[in-house]
Amino acid sequence: MAVLRSSHRRYSEYRAKLKERRRNKEADDGGSFHSSGPERKKPHKRSRSFFKLFVLFWGLLAEHRRMLVVALATLGVSTLLGLIPLYGTKIVFDSVLRENRLPGRLPYGMHLPFSNLFEISHNGPFDVAHDRRALLTFVAVAMVLLTAAAELFGLWSRWQATRMTKRVQVSVRKRVFDHAVRLPLHRVYELKSGGVASILREDAGGVADLIFSMLYNPWRAIVQLLGSLVVLAFVDWRLLLGSILLLPTVWLTHRTWIGRIRPIFRDIRNTRQGMDSHATEAFGGMRVVRSFSRQQAEAATFTTTGHLMARQEILAWWWMRGIDVAWSILIPVASALLLFFGGMRVLSDMERIRAGLITPAQALTVGDLVMFLAYLAALLGPIATLASSATALQNSLSGLDRVLDLLAEPLEMPNKPDAITVTRDAVAGAITIESLSFTYAGTVNPVLHEINLEAKPGEIVALVGPSGAGKTTLCNLIARFYDPTIGSIKLDGVDLRDITVESYRRLLGIVEQDTFLFDGTIAQNIAYGRRGATMQEVTRAAQLANADEFVAKLKDGYDTLIGERGVKLSGGQRQRLTIARAILADPRILILDEATSNLDTESERLIQGSLHMLMAGRTSFVIAHRLSTIAHADKIVVLENGHAVQQGRHEELMQTSGRYRDMVDLQTAPPAPPKRPTREQPEDAFAA
Repeated sequence: MAVLRSSHRRYSEYRAKLKERRRNKEADDGGSFHSSGPERKKPHKRSRSFFKLFVLFWGLLAEHRRMLVVALATLGVSTLLGLIPLYGTKIVFDSVLRENRLPGRLPYGMHLPFSNLFEISHNGPFDVAHDRRALLTFVAVAMVLLTAAAELFGLWSRWQATRMTKRVQVSVRKRVFDHAVRLPLHRVYELKSGGVASILREDAGGVADLIFSMLYNPWRAIVQLLGSLVVLAFVDWRLLLGSILLLPTVWLTHRTWIGRIRPIFRDIRNTRQGMDSHATEAFGGMRVVRSFSRQQAEAATFTTTGHLMARQEILAWWWMRGIDVAWSILIPVASALLLFFGGMRVLSDMERIRAGLITPAQALTVGDLVMFLAYLAALLGPIATLASSATALQNSLSGLDRVLDLLAEPLEMPNKPDAITVTRDAVAGAITIESLSFTYAGTVNPVLHEINLEAKPGEIVALVGPSGAGKTTLCNLIARFYDPTIGSIKLDGVDLRDITVESYRRLLGIVEQDTFLFDGTIAQNIAYGRRGATMQEVTRAAQLANADEFVAKLKDGYDTLIGERGVKLSGGQRQRLTIARAILADPRILILDEATSNLDTESERLIQGSLHMLMAGRTSFVIAHRLSTIAHADKIVVLENGHAVQQGRHEELMQTSGRYRDMVDLQTAPPAPPKRPTREQPEDAFAA
């Protein structure tokens, strides 16, 4: 039994592994650090650069690229319109508020509205030389109108991007779900139900947020950056050069995020997935948890994993806060230095004007400095926003990385290019097993050895043997949940690997010992066996399965909600519903894995007749431990240690001294009387 380790110890081990990964420059393999047992090796280790993730994400946007381009173009227009009002500060300071005002310079040939307010010189850049109040009014009105136009364009662009985010979120989740349900069974079992839910909810859902964090917001920053640089270049190139020196900081922080933060976020997601899996498992087995009084132990496991995740999140927080603090200090310091340098330039140019060395038009004015600082804020603002939003970017990238890992995993059985599609009416139902051997993935010892079996159309084949002999595994191979390691299984002489998986499984009806019902109504669970089934067909199937009687006694009848996995029903009632579901499916090939194991004696006798009617004309494989229930089978196959040791009818096998006869004798013989404890042997078997 694994010893529950403290979150502090597990966090120390996590930090050591994280440092080792960095030291060896290994790609983040997505390993989970929530397990209290030996760490399992994850398949498909991958290393994806930011550029590769960008390209792969762009591929996920194939259906939305045109609208995305339109939204980004509209965003660019909105951003540029938002930059124009900043120029108004120069006009106000230099041409309205200044005592010796300067002429308001505008590009040559461009006519302002309300041009009658100004004296316009058509021999060059036209000069604003009339009423100061009129000019101030015009600038204020123009700034309001431009800002309103920028907001309208920006609102439309953001609305389209938001719609696109939700659509991509739905499409990515659908793609991940479609892929996950087609993974090999052993991989599905490794993921666990809670783990799959975590990937679908957190990872696949967060991928769509990259539209904003990796495309929308950076594009706005780029447009605003380039627009601001163009304006600043006309003001003073030396001040512009000082501003550009800040840009390498962006590259440095970006490299820091990629190298440090994203792997931590990926580990946090893995830990959260483990918590979801543990919670799902604990509540799914609550009867066992309570019967062994393990509530406190399960809560402790969940809590320590939560503490570990909290420590990981704090670690990521420190890395992020370091960058935020750097930017919070850098921007004010840079602005103060540029303000000081620009102010000294203004004072120097004023002295040079008095000395007659330069003209006022050549000097750096207060309006130029104020406008420069305004555009500098417009230049650095988006960069600071990107720095502060890096958390969302790296978090979403780690989710995209995990989603791509899952999508890269091979499907259970990809159809061959020339695979055929079969239909129920065109299939006779003959199953032939030739020299079949099978070994589970990740193991070396075969579970089945050289199995040869032929089931003619409509025959009933019973599989018997001790637990662990390979009966259920053989049925799983017949249902093509797995493919044989050696040998083949054929349907009407055609290898199952040459038939599409979907069309073959539509021929099957399966009733297992471990019943599974969905959280819905009784009618919905029975109708799951056939698409578009009518209520009459559902009721008829329930009658044949001896389920209609107990359903009729329920308050809501077939509309009764049965809870997750049918928890509101008894074991026998759940089993009868699964049998009704198989009856409704009207399969060509039927697999019954201890189908009547959870029924009482009376219900079992009532349903045996219905099962015989169901199996009539269908190739059926029946697993049973009560040998009396399969004495009528056309063929009985005795499995032991993965070998088929006997085959034949009940009468034939009883005439020979073999394993089957021994099993029948063992079940029909009266039980041996229990041994009474002697004086030397304590009655309490657990006494020390």
